[in-house]
Amino acid sequence: MIKTKKELIPYKWTLVGILWFAYFLNQGDRQIFNTVIPLIQKDLGLTDVAIGNVVMIFTAIYGILVPVSGFLGDFVSRKWIVISSLLVFSLGTLLTGISGGLVLLIIFRSIATGAGEAFYYPAATSLLSQLHVNTRATALSIHQTSLYVGIVASGAISGWIGENYGWRAAFYVFGSVGVVWAVVSMFVMHNTAMPVADVSVQKNTPKFSEVLGAILKKETFYLLSLAFACQCFVNVGYNTWMPKYLHEDYGMSLTAAGFHSMMWHFAFAFVGVMVGGKLSDKYSEKFKSARMYAEFLGMFLAVPFIVLLGYTTNFYLCCFAMACFGFFRGVYDSNLFAALFDIIEPRFRASASGIYLSFAFVVGSIAPRLLAEIKAVSSMSVAMMSLSGFFLAGSIFLLIATLFFFRKNYYKG
Repeated sequence: MIKTKKELIPYKWTLVGILWFAYFLNQGDRQIFNTVIPLIQKDLGLTDVAIGNVVMIFTAIYGILVPVSGFLGDFVSRKWIVISSLLVFSLGTLLTGISGGLVLLIIFRSIATGAGEAFYYPAATSLLSQLHVNTRATALSIHQTSLYVGIVASGAISGWIGENYGWRAAFYVFGSVGVVWAVVSMFVMHNTAMPVADVSVQKNTPKFSEVLGAILKKETFYLLSLAFACQCFVNVGYNTWMPKYLHEDYGMSLTAAGFHSMMWHFAFAFVGVMVGGKLSDKYSEKFKSARMYAEFLGMFLAVPFIVLLGYTTNFYLCCFAMACFGFFRGVYDSNLFAALFDIIEPRFRASASGIYLSFAFVVGSIAPRLLAEIKAVSSMSVAMMSLSGFFLAGSIFLLIATLFFFRKNYYKG
């Protein structure tokens, strides 16, 4: 093959940039709702439990549909899956702004936006994993940072827009930007060929039963999925209610609550994910279990700080707790998919990601409603402290997987 033009930036890194902003919008669109919850409740007369139901349905729809994306990603163009997803969830976000009650919020926010977002992550991470071999954890870690930047930025921006121009304007702005980025991505992204194990595989598309069998025979997969479900429960619960918790218990404006609730946590998660990704890539060359131990330590060491952020009544101590929780959560996140892909054959990774995400988000969908119920009978501080139990359980699942099953399940291709 003769190269006629040298790329200034290798395509595999251009793709990281394109997908970084797409995921920024994916997460940003998700967080703007959480930040302006008090304004939506005041305008539409909705209770905490009703809002919890909107987020619960959104998360459940995401979890139910994400395996479809995973399976499609192993058989059809992942480029068009990513672009279609970006377009649909951006239009759903845009239309959320016209909602006049609970029913339309569920249709546009929970169903349309949730369904659109479900088709993004498995295909995107599969593309990045295929094009980045020795730099896989680094590429996936960089991509993961867009989650943190997107949530922090959208929390502050949507809070400011909501306080100054109304909650509907926040959805109009973010939705419109997403539609534009979908068009840009259409022209920049390549159609990357599907990975194959050998020549014989090129001639035969894997059967559904083969894909499922290759994934579900790995004990480590089940334990990683349980740990991720625990992380997702905590993440969804924290992101949904922490802005309102600071707004009500610390008397903050929506802009300040949206900013502080996300900035301290995710700024340090950004650091944690980069440190975790770099160290894991370095040590995984000598120690196959390095990524698994990084996940275990990240989740286990976060536990006391989750307790502290709900227990303390001192704002500065709360910020410290959110930051430490974020850093260790970032260490876990840095290997969220890199560890999974250590046990899964390349051509089955999109499918594995779909199942992985589905289970986690279906479990996580319970969190917004459950925390609202806990608040109704106790307080939101108690609800926040209860999240620590899920991280503790997740760390136990990871330790069991690392000690007893990972080496047997490791993919040596």
